Amino acid sequence: MPMPTTDITAPQPTAPNGAGEVSRAGGGVLSSGVSIKGSVKFQKELLIDGEVEGKIDSRGRLTIGVNAKIRGEIRTKSVIVNGTVDGNITAEERCELRAGCTVRGDIESPRLVVDEAATFIGSAKIATQKA
Repeated sequence: MPMPTTDITAPQPTAPNGAGEVSRAGGGVLSSGVSIKGSVKFQKELLIDGEVEGKIDSRGRLTIGVNAKIRGEIRTKSVIVNGTVDGNITAEERCELRAGCTVRGDIESPRLVVDEAATFIGSAKIATQKA
């Protein structure tokens, strides 16, 4: 049975029954105070400044804001972390951990940038993927 879909710009930010899938073709914002339980999928760019419990899957660019709390796996083209992530991150091109962020989980990316004041608890696999 397919999971219900909630558009990130919809006035109802939490999917029915607390579980669902968020899909958006372009860029978008999941603002502070928004809580999603389920899968988040997007194509180009997304800024998350709220809470997500579940998998985030994309071929685009993800920015995790300072207020964001992510619990789950992240698979994307590139990611910038300013908030908190509890889960593994896989980035096809680049992963950047900015000052003040906390990541508890493993990171796999060809490029990893870690600011001096970032907290990272886990292992990192830095390898260029061959075509």
